[in-house]
Amino acid sequence: MAHGLGATEGEARIPASGLPGTRVVLTFAGHGQAADPAPGYWDYGVLAEDVLAAADATGASQAVGVSLGSGALVRAAATRPERFARLALLLPAALDAGRSVPAAWALERLAEAVDAAGTDGGAALRERVADEFPAGAELGEHLERRVAALRRLGPALRSLAERSVLDDAAALRAVRADALVVTGTDDPLHPLAAGRATAAALPGARLEVLPSMAPMFTHRRELRALLTGFLGR
Repeated sequence: MAHGLGATEGEARIPASGLPGTRVVLTFAGHGQAADPAPGYWDYGVLAEDVLAAADATGASQAVGVSLGSGALVRAAATRPERFARLALLLPAALDAGRSVPAAWALERLAEAVDAAGTDGGAALRERVADEFPAGAELGEHLERRVAALRRLGPALRSLAERSVLDDAAALRAVRADALVVTGTDDPLHPLAAGRATAAALPGARLEVLPSMAPMFTHRRELRALLTGFLGR
């Protein structure tokens, strides 16, 4: 399991819930108990190396990625097309054309809110994070935990806003893993177009679209059914 940018430790484990077999959750640098990364870390090629090292160390044949983790898995698959038997890619944010203008702007606004947290106590960042969820959603402790996680990640937000996962999506033509791509309908950070492009680039990939701006929060039951059906075969 490769988590998204700013994922809390509990959030990173959500896709693993209910899956059979041995489950390994990779923690990227700058998250959870992991140390902050060295300069230059926020590059999909470097993240893909982390994914492949974890997969090789544990003998994983299947992988799930969310957002940032999805991009890292796509880059890993392009690097070693034979490495995985199945890939579940949740909420892809970009492929080879860079991020959409709304997605890049959303990351920039998050980065600005992180910079301001030292003076406003994180008020702007709380507002930005709350905007990622449907109005009236009961976020409980998740809001504060995610704000705390993002406060470590200003450099990542700015660096990744300018990066594509791949130079050319044609690099995925050699991938023979079964692939499931899941995206939502109204999330500016993870536009539907990016999910469609990712599914189209992977031979035989299946695309599932959930009607939500935050499907991992609002559609956990449906997501669990998709993952168990796909990875539990």
